[in-house]
Order: sequence, then structure tokens, then C-alpha cells
Amino acid sequence: MTTYTARPVPPSALKELRSTDDSGRGMVPVTDDEGGAPLRCCLRRSVPGERIALVSYAPLRRWAAETGAEPGAYDEQGPVFIHAEECQGPEGDGYPFDNAHRTVRRYSAAGHILGGELVATLDDDAFRNAFDDPAVALVHVRAVEYGCFLYEVRRPA
Repeated sequence: MTTYTARPVPPSALKELRSTDDSGRGMVPVTDDEGGAPLRCCLRRSVPGERIALVSYAPLRRWAAETGAEPGAYDEQGPVFIHAEECQGPEGDGYPFDNAHRTVRRYSAAGHILGGELVATLDDDAFRNAFDDPAVALVHVRAVEYGCFLYEVRRPA
């Protein structure tokens, strides 16, 4: 049985985003007084008192640069929360941010959207269904309420 891996924003991208984000703005760190922000660097929710930042991130653009894809109009950027300083990254296995309905958005090797599916449960079956289509190279998990990027899952080798 194939197990899929939730991939956070990569450390190399985090280093860049903490300087200048994908919209060209400098990072503005804040102290999170309330907690609960979905951190894309370590795939967990923030806790009160942590230093975080909201930055603009273009996940498909960065993947395309790595793979040679040409996403064209599908290249989008949006807001993501990250730790303001380097963190340990994800701890443990499983699929984070699974406490609400999520959208599994499928992309081709060219970086074009092939469709999406609202899923009530993030589990191996949700990703197996997405990757059953041989044209799917990459999956983004997105929040339903705002459409924000949460993390990516790649086709297993």
C-alpha cells in the first residue's frame, strides 16, 4: 500500500520568504497572541506567544522551477503563515489540518489544474484517488474556507 507524504514549504524557500516573499515584500514578524494559525513550515497550528509572519507564497511556481513545468495562468500566489525564525519542520506522520473539509487540487506535469475534489477526510484514499489518474503529477491540499495552500503531496516514486 502506498503512503503519501505531506510536504511543507521547503527550507530553501522558507529562507527566501523570510527575507523577501513571492510578491516582493519583506517579512513582517508578529507575536501571535491567540494561536491557531496554520503554519506551513512545520504543518501545525501556532501557539500563543510564537513569532510568526504572513507571507505571499507561490507553490506551483516554485515546483515548476524545479521540474521545468510551464504553469502559465495557473501560477498563483497567496498568503501563508510561517514561523518568523527557522523551526524544526514537521514532527510525526499523517495529514495535518484535517479538522475540516479540504480540497485536493490535482495538477499535471505541465503545471495545469486537472481538477479538484472536496474531501471530508484527508487520508491515503483521498490521495490514491487523486493519483489514480496517471496525468496527475502533484496535488495541493487547500483550505475550503479561504482557498489557501496548506501543503503539497507528490506522486510517489
